Amino acid sequence: MNATDPPCVKIEDSSISDFLMSVYILAFIFGLIFNVVTFCPILQQVRQQNVLGIFLLSLSVSDMLFIFTMPLWMNYYRQDHHWKLGVESCSVAGFFYYTNMYISIYLLCCISVDRCLVVSYPLHFKAHRSSSYAWIQCVVVYAVVTVLHVIVLYYDNLKDAHDDKNKSDRCYETYPMEWNVAVFNLVRVVIGFLVPLLVLAVSYWRVLAKVGKSPGLSARAKRKVRLLSFGVIGIFSVCFAPYHILLLIRSIVFFNNTNTDPGGSYCIFEQRMHFFFSCTLALSSLNCVVDPVLYVLVSNGMQERLRLCCRERVTIPTDDCALTGSNREKVNNNNLI
Repeated sequence: MNATDPPCVKIEDSSISDFLMSVYILAFIFGLIFNVVTFCPILQQVRQQNVLGIFLLSLSVSDMLFIFTMPLWMNYYRQDHHWKLGVESCSVAGFFYYTNMYISIYLLCCISVDRCLVVSYPLHFKAHRSSSYAWIQCVVVYAVVTVLHVIVLYYDNLKDAHDDKNKSDRCYETYPMEWNVAVFNLVRVVIGFLVPLLVLAVSYWRVLAKVGKSPGLSARAKRKVRLLSFGVIGIFSVCFAPYHILLLIRSIVFFNNTNTDPGGSYCIFEQRMHFFFSCTLALSSLNCVVDPVLYVLVSNGMQERLRLCCRERVTIPTDDCALTGSNREKVNNNNLI
């Protein structure tokens, strides 16, 4: 495409900039508040070498790094999809956006697998479950996701991230899609979403099956486990599924259309999909709000720690793994996550 050719997608004609900016503003405000407020009780769990607390802290750190880049995206949509902050800042903002997405996805998987093993093999798993076990998983998740995105940025050379053709000055909204980007999108959908979703579903299916057969659990405890399990899968699906589904559809359409000229069938399709795809990106940003709400505020035990932490410094015994040892039938209702 020449510099004088009309764009494949006329983003400036979109009327959703104000809506998207509002979503990011709300995500920034509530994400920052929830993560800051819950940091104290989470840190208390980490100091007591609580495995769940370590996973929560890792989620919170990833969320906060992304939250600090949200003002860049707010400005982008305020400027009607014009970046105006330079190529490098666009790439950095996208880096934290996507690393947070996949770090969150894989940490949610780590938590779900941990819950599944605690319930399914309480005696055997207790001997191997330690703070080191949790830290290693978190470090591996951070390292793998970060390295992969650094490699992508290095070989991408910023050309796909920032599109300045026809003075469009777009950030991560380059049209038409390039072949290597479409292939990478398919890999992201499979490894970054479908596989983790399968792990999440199987893990919580086993948790629900085991909990339902446990005679030592009260009706309230069982109801709480079910709500949390369905909540995790539901939030995972709402925040991440729409984005990856449309990403998959866009990539398949690209491979099936050789005509990527402006006015062609591919560009017409992308023009129609732009509104919906932008909304799915905004939905994915809400995971930084959902993480502390789902895994901290929903838990009665965490609510109590939060109240005590706000009043004074106290040391609270942590019984995260109530389904282990000889007391596995005597479950602490506050810690069933």
